[in-house]
Amino acid sequence: MLLDENLFSRQRRRHAFAHGTLPRALGVLTLTVDLIVLGSGAAAQSVAYTCREAGWSVTVVDSDPFGGTCSLRGCDPKKVLVGVSELVDWTRRMTGKGISSPPPTLVWEDMIRFKRTFVDDVPASNERSLQEAGIRAIQGRAHFVGPATLEVGDETLVGRHLVISAGARHAPLAIPGEEHLTTSTEFLDLEQLPRRVAFVGGGYIAFEFAQIAARAGAEVSILHRGDRPLERFDADLVAQLVQITRDLGVDVRLRTTVTAIERRGNELIAHARGAEEMTEVAAELVVHAAGRVPEIDDLRLDVAGIERTETGGIAVNEYLQSVSNPAVYAAGDAVASGGFLLTPVAGMQGRIVATNLLTGNTRTPTYEGIPTVVFTTPPLAAVGLDEETARAQGLSFTTHQEDTSNWYSSRRVALGHTGVKTLVEDGTDRILGAHLLGIHAEEIVNIFALAVRTGLTARDLKEMVFTYPTSAYDIRYMI
Repeated sequence: MLLDENLFSRQRRRHAFAHGTLPRALGVLTLTVDLIVLGSGAAAQSVAYTCREAGWSVTVVDSDPFGGTCSLRGCDPKKVLVGVSELVDWTRRMTGKGISSPPPTLVWEDMIRFKRTFVDDVPASNERSLQEAGIRAIQGRAHFVGPATLEVGDETLVGRHLVISAGARHAPLAIPGEEHLTTSTEFLDLEQLPRRVAFVGGGYIAFEFAQIAARAGAEVSILHRGDRPLERFDADLVAQLVQITRDLGVDVRLRTTVTAIERRGNELIAHARGAEEMTEVAAELVVHAAGRVPEIDDLRLDVAGIERTETGGIAVNEYLQSVSNPAVYAAGDAVASGGFLLTPVAGMQGRIVATNLLTGNTRTPTYEGIPTVVFTTPPLAAVGLDEETARAQGLSFTTHQEDTSNWYSSRRVALGHTGVKTLVEDGTDRILGAHLLGIHAEEIVNIFALAVRTGLTARDLKEMVFTYPTSAYDIRYMI
């Protein structure tokens, strides 16, 4: 039953909320608040803190440790491993060019111990920050029991508004033996790296983690069902990255669909269908790298009348508000609008949702000029349109494509495969897209993103005076 508003004013409810002195009805704790946020990652925190600062009572619910995917089991810990791996690779490339042999080796246990210094304190720190801001943080899995009512354990939470930003989980593959797959989260916590590792799928996770594992001495395979991996990136640059990864000793198999995982003694066998025949890949560890889906299946969205899209996310309007339940908004992986499952996009969506909650529906997100990066060595980056999409939109443009492996910026760090492709619109000189493979590509792409998002032209970038010698200076030759 709900608290009687006449007997328990909002001010008294906030006092009780802050001090934990809430009444119980029929043995079930019931709490009414201005806002309930599901999740505690980038989107969730943007909404929760902004609305709390505006005086709203806010409750955050997360079934995972507080902090979200990026800080605990995604971007941040991954980049720590990438940094160590890159340093090892860099030193090996420069051996004989001023670095003496033998080159350093990657010590897995030490690297994981170093990684934990960045993540172990995050949940407690986030929980403290929420509490200090006056936001109640609940650890538990929620599900809807009404349009604006949730149950979490023995509590019933009622919100004037609700925001779903509960992150993502690994996509179900529906194959026999799927339970034997190791998730990327578990990979990041491995105490020891097995001798043989296979990755199912050919996306970001597969290539980033495969390079790290190979540099740590493992025998690594990538099994990808499509004609080419990393389909959102430029095909020519992806081909170069595949060659770089194969040069590390990684067995990259394309048009190879994993049909089952079998445990056979101390081994795992990945059964796969190739272009012409069935094959088996033996490993001690098989890692799921075949995509992620919103983690919302068990929220009982139907009970709240919340519709979903064909791709599984929450159906929202241009203001990120549920099309079927106006009390509910969504952000981050739960929406996947624009096709970007990226932390900066989630944060942007969270800020927009907060504004729309506080002032009415006035802001809409734009997904033009969102950069994305595969943190391999060297990194692969992209922003804006690729050639196929630009042609489909009827745009007239000039493609500037270069193999940059002989450029000074690549030669000085002994990178054998680097490249760039930019699209410049005819007539307007507008930057339509940029695709980069090379040192500092993850930083240079941000300059191109600014150009795409604000309408800067190729002439504007050419007339910039960049420091030299830097990777940014090369931009004038990329357009």
